Amino acid sequence: MDHFAGFDHLLRVCLGRDTGVRLYGPANFISQVEHKLAAYTWNLVQNYATNFNIEAFELHGETHLRHARFRSQAQFRREDLPDFDTEGGLLLEDEQFRVRALPLEHHDIVSLAFAFEERTHINVWKNRLEARQLPSGPWLTELKKLVRAGKPDDTPVHVRWRTREGSREETFALGDLKRDVLEFVRGQKLCYVTDLSASERNLARVCSFVKGADLLFIEAVFLDADRDLAERKAHLTARQAGEIARAAGVRHAEPFHFSSRYRSNEAPHRSEFVGAWRGEGAALQD
Repeated sequence: MDHFAGFDHLLRVCLGRDTGVRLYGPANFISQVEHKLAAYTWNLVQNYATNFNIEAFELHGETHLRHARFRSQAQFRREDLPDFDTEGGLLLEDEQFRVRALPLEHHDIVSLAFAFEERTHINVWKNRLEARQLPSGPWLTELKKLVRAGKPDDTPVHVRWRTREGSREETFALGDLKRDVLEFVRGQKLCYVTDLSASERNLARVCSFVKGADLLFIEAVFLDADRDLAERKAHLTARQAGEIARAAGVRHAEPFHFSSRYRSNEAPHRSEFVGAWRGEGAALQD
């Protein structure tokens, strides 16, 4: 239940909005979304001015995605869409980023870890904008889109803005703006890992999946003194989570999902995690 309890709140917040959501899960996830939606009576939602779409995907292994859609204007009846194949758990990819998933063992179910990998990050030099007497604004978003799409340097970029003297408009070559006002830095990698057992297979796969992450969110449910309990519950201890962070060479890590048995004091959790991350004691081999 705790893997899915937030769905109802998300649905309530999004209803009536001119947008949609994409949801990703392991095998049987589409049917679970279908049953959650079927728990309500949708006698009015088809009359909303906006059409709220839910697209649900379920990952089978790391190579196959099943796909279905639920539209508010169709009272959220399930519409199966074509399956498609993928590689390496790739869920989504566009000009700015990609998202991958890794199936992990958690008792007798599959839980997914996620990696958000940004492509080259583009910063704007505000001082250089000011030097050229150019404004900030939505045109910079369009500029970045053109750059990410690989448009030629002679592509015209139209900039419109208002000054005290009135409206202004100028056209620049994409290559000039790219050179003068943009900075290109390595994109970041953010990973989220929770609800997994500490099996050898899981540990090896997670270390490879999160390797070099700029930011890792990872469960640290129990203290290592309670490792037997962690094994029975199919969760990581704080030390095991810290060892993963160390073996994977992540730049920053945030432990979370502490068991309620430690609610009165999280300090030992964080201390144990940081100690393992910094290599104080035995650690996993990279």
